[in-house]
Amino acid sequence: MIEGRLLSATIVGCVIDEPVLNRVLTAALADGAEFAEVFAEDAERNSVNLDDGRIENLASSRDRGAGIRVIAHGTVGFAHTADLSEASLVRAARAAAEAARRHAAPGSGHAVEIATQSSSPAPVEKPPADVDKATKVGAVRRADQVARAYDRAITQVSANYADTRRRILVANSDGLLTTDDQTRTQFSVSCVATGDAGMQTGRESVGHTMGYELLDRYSVDELATSAAARAVSKLEARPAPSGTHTVVIGPGSGGVLFHEACGHGLEADLVRKGASTFAGKLGQKVASELVTLIDDGTMAGEWGQFAVDDEGQPAARNVLIENGVLVDYLWDGIRARQEGRPSSGNGRRQSYKHLPMVRMTNTYLAGGQTDPADIIAGVANGVYVARLGGGQVNTTSGDFVFGMTEAYLIEDGKITTPLREGQLIGNGPKVLQMIDAVGNDFEMGPPGTCGKDGQGVPVGDGVPTLRVTEMTIGGTAA
Repeated sequence: MIEGRLLSATIVGCVIDEPVLNRVLTAALADGAEFAEVFAEDAERNSVNLDDGRIENLASSRDRGAGIRVIAHGTVGFAHTADLSEASLVRAARAAAEAARRHAAPGSGHAVEIATQSSSPAPVEKPPADVDKATKVGAVRRADQVARAYDRAITQVSANYADTRRRILVANSDGLLTTDDQTRTQFSVSCVATGDAGMQTGRESVGHTMGYELLDRYSVDELATSAAARAVSKLEARPAPSGTHTVVIGPGSGGVLFHEACGHGLEADLVRKGASTFAGKLGQKVASELVTLIDDGTMAGEWGQFAVDDEGQPAARNVLIENGVLVDYLWDGIRARQEGRPSSGNGRRQSYKHLPMVRMTNTYLAGGQTDPADIIAGVANGVYVARLGGGQVNTTSGDFVFGMTEAYLIEDGKITTPLREGQLIGNGPKVLQMIDAVGNDFEMGPPGTCGKDGQGVPVGDGVPTLRVTEMTIGGTAA
């Protein structure tokens, strides 16, 4: 046992010493389980929402507790508690063990000894808790004023600020004890412009794993102006064409296409279930040689960054597709154990009330060598997609549908008329094969929340400018 050293109250909101964790884990293993884990969390959230010139919501919340996971012969037992006392943690451990023990051999439990492993949380220059609410309210009010002043056509503005601080502790029966401290801040502005052709929307959103210094890096005035300008420009938009076209996807927000259409299919849980079009294709060419797809939880300041995942494994940079060849999948602890390999640092959970599963972090297409102007100049007639919205994907087939929230015609090698919102329709594996140009202007897109099996976690994605020889546009023009 490791005696005497107390974990700081700043980690999980209360003192949990190592001897207590040892006893909780030992209790979890008493009925013959082979693995046990304590995941403790203290999460604080603050938000300010403005709509139509009024502060609609000014909210603060805090959620604290622990989840206990026990694995016995492949069966998972799980219990959680908001009470972090030793007695409550032991009760939760026994409840989780009870749920799993029917498949375990009684009497094979053992004592646990854990040792601290260091981590390096992302630095925070201005902790959001040190910034008064009036300053945060002032930021959203400023965004409203600037957006409305841009043009008389702007008839509605909403602005949102949010910050979170999430402190976690992970201890398990393999001897691991580690912590992380994650602060994320985001700001968004949405505008509605009204004209003869109806209403059009524009949005700008930024978010990073950092503190209130986010609003030193990004100007509220510029964010509001950009959102308003986007909405006003779309008043002159023509209906999006329908049918098959050459499509150029701009840098940044187009990364959601690869997150949804490819990334989920590379998560090991879906692969093992046979619910992925990429199952059984390791070592095979699955994309154009221009495609290198990476998932990287270490990207400094990005929305999906962390020091350790929610199983206590260090964040990592994982190359999934390299020069068109599928080289690896994403792994959490359970799937990695089953394959006799290490985790890739992709075990994530929404909160202490949830079990971890395989999830992406910051997923992106690596930049190429081509000037983006040359990519566009090589298209006689096509569509330039500057921003993609939400979508749906079938991970088994790879088929997807995404909304185009900002798009333009390409005519004679030049970006011309803005288009009204339409749909981008395709198949992930086929799109990967049909990428014939990748730009040197890589950008990460806006912050995102990825949903899977009822859980949401923060993720980032990004792309450089890229060209796909054929994709289907679902528009209203002939």
